[in-house]
Amino acid sequence: MIYRETGQFRTSYAEDQAIFRLRQDKIGIAVILAIAWVGIPLLADEYLLRAILIPFLILSVGAIGLNLLLGYCGQISLGTGAFMAIGAYAAYNLALRVPALPLLLDFFLAGLIAAAVGVLFGLPSLRIKGLYLAVATLAAQFFADWAFLRVPWFTNYTPSGSVTAPALDFFGWVVDTPLEKYWLCLAFACLTAILAKNLVRSRIGRSWMAIRDMDIAAEIIGIRPMTAKLSAFAVSSFVAGGAGVLWAFVHLGSWEPLAFSIDMSFRLLFMVIIGGMGSILGSFLGAAFITVLPIFLNQAPALVGIQLSTAMVSHLEFMIFGALIVLFLIWEPHGLARLWQIGKEKMRLWPFPY
Repeated sequence: MIYRETGQFRTSYAEDQAIFRLRQDKIGIAVILAIAWVGIPLLADEYLLRAILIPFLILSVGAIGLNLLLGYCGQISLGTGAFMAIGAYAAYNLALRVPALPLLLDFFLAGLIAAAVGVLFGLPSLRIKGLYLAVATLAAQFFADWAFLRVPWFTNYTPSGSVTAPALDFFGWVVDTPLEKYWLCLAFACLTAILAKNLVRSRIGRSWMAIRDMDIAAEIIGIRPMTAKLSAFAVSSFVAGGAGVLWAFVHLGSWEPLAFSIDMSFRLLFMVIIGGMGSILGSFLGAAFITVLPIFLNQAPALVGIQLSTAMVSHLEFMIFGALIVLFLIWEPHGLARLWQIGKEKMRLWPFPY
């Protein structure tokens, strides 16, 4: 009887189109934000912040970027890790070669550079789709791996190929402690989520979904496929580039090209599939699942008295990921976000059958 909309009236179009229309949803999101901004900093230790929460927030941003392209526009991509790498190395070179620019502006320009490269590799989507497009975007991953490994200019001619991010100085605020890095990543994640949610509810978001559902019908009613597809690639690459900047500057500190290998692209794809395609919430749920599962696999055998090697745990992780993807694609293609939505609908109708 708690999750009900009885007595909650909407008297304007703006209220009817609000992101959170029910009072319970508004209270719930306020509680979640209060826990994230206040509760976790009071209770979490340094290990939890560094190893779990900061990677979770950054990967959530990257999953949102891929979800905008795959879930909302229906354009499959296997090169998200490459666009993250482009954003990271662009921000590094901007900070190194143009030190007069503020670091926040470096981050924004790095996202724009990633967006431009994303549009370039998104051009094949105007002619091909499906598996062929996946192979075309995979070329972006291989090209980025080769360029950042073989062209020494990107790494400032370091012999090892490893680079170190500059200090995180935002207009006098030096982000140094794990808690400050957590707050920075949380701010980026919240801002990305709210902007992405409003973007998919706008005209351009509706054009993406029309292209996803039936591109020929969308073109007949006046939607330009070129504009819709390339804009989806641009926005997705921009968000992925921002996630790459956070992953390199905030989480890693020092990194090499292998930090953005094809494994990163597949991890983000798994997050979107398991969390839910076409759902901003699904990006967070998928990132949480992918981040927590390896830790659970490391700890669970020891709790029941079973000793497993690190290699065995790694193999189990890949097998479980593969099995879960198959199961979700068969029984619930919309992922964890759809299961959460079904649960909410059942709560609204309880005790009546759903």
